[in-house]
Amino acid sequence: MCIFFGIVLPIAIRRKLNLGEGAQFLVLTDNENILLKPVREPSLDEFYSLIEQAQKTAAQLGLAEYDIAMEIKAMRAEKRMAG
Repeated sequence: MCIFFGIVLPIAIRRKLNLGEGAQFLVLTDNENILLKPVREPSLDEFYSLIEQAQKTAAQLGLAEYDIAMEIKAMRAEKRMAG
């Protein structure tokens, strides 16, 4: 179950960071402070660069598509077990 909530940021901050309505954030904490990091969709060039970088790293580690698929499956099963 997901619980959504909203926060209101001053307009000066929203303009400076180019944040529109519905902007999403990664929320980080050190148990005393909260850091909101805007999550932005990468451009197509950035996306392809990330994919290329991931493929190079996988090749360096000797990972095949099957290995990655099995790791994803294991992590999803672990997440389901955690509740």
